[in-house]
Amino acid sequence: MNALISRGVALLMLLCCTLSTQSLAQNYPAKPVRVIVPFATGSASDVIGRMIADRLTAALGQPFLVENRAGAGGTIGSELVARAPADGYTLLVTTAAFPIGATAVRDLKYDTASFASITVLTHSPLGFAANPNFAPKTVPEFIAYAKANPGKVNFGSLGVATSHHVTGEKFKIDAGIDMVHVPYKGSGGAHADLMGGQIQVMFDNLVSLLPHFKSGKMHPLAVTSLKRHRLLPDVPALSEAGVREFEAVAWFGYVAPPGTPREIVNKLNAEIVKILATPEVRQRLTDGGSEVIGNSPEAADRFLKSEIARWGAVIRKANIVAE
Repeated sequence: MNALISRGVALLMLLCCTLSTQSLAQNYPAKPVRVIVPFATGSASDVIGRMIADRLTAALGQPFLVENRAGAGGTIGSELVARAPADGYTLLVTTAAFPIGATAVRDLKYDTASFASITVLTHSPLGFAANPNFAPKTVPEFIAYAKANPGKVNFGSLGVATSHHVTGEKFKIDAGIDMVHVPYKGSGGAHADLMGGQIQVMFDNLVSLLPHFKSGKMHPLAVTSLKRHRLLPDVPALSEAGVREFEAVAWFGYVAPPGTPREIVNKLNAEIVKILATPEVRQRLTDGGSEVIGNSPEAADRFLKSEIARWGAVIRKANIVAE
């Protein structure tokens, strides 16, 4: 009898918790929501984060307020969200830096894989750019040159442990070459030195490189998607140019604190997917060279974990430590 009573109490408690969570999701949001962007105002993550937040405000009737908490490669803002209540009222805009930090940052104070993924917003490949006067004009020519001249090719990045840096390190590993990494504090200095010949190559976001490709100030060797990009149909993917199955993408997403109720995650996912499907938003993103994703929370979580594993292997092999 006591066992039956205990079982009945447990079932009743489970039912109450389920009804409580469902009620919470139905009434969500009942107050303003903070959207943490872990990079500076005007950054790509800030622009896309605000684009989605503004439309969530209109769709759900409560302000989605963007706060920029930049620093430490995005980990300051990420830690803030990791420590926030798991109630859907604090969200994080994520980028390719998010899974990289899981391995590259020593003594990280949160578990990157434990965040509640809402959706991946976009993917876009990186461009592999060269100084136009650099002798190799194709990826096979470049690999042959680098193998014949180990340590004499300088590749730039936007900083240590950035996606641009680890992509270059992955390329070194996969192609079996040796290049010297030259970190910069942003794209301005790196682009200037690439065009001036101080460095020979670099990986960078495609949208940042396209104007220089069109002007002839940089030469496109490849893109890092598995297939060619529609904006550069004559430029090969690295995977077809001699580096098999090479892929690296810049991306943006939304996550919530670990333990956020699935009903709230699903509600946010449904609204964001609707926003991404609107012609205005879709056009704006694709014009910038991005592929609109808008996947399920489960698919977004699988992607995040695969990115942690992919870049973790590169970071450990290359012994990269975030500054």
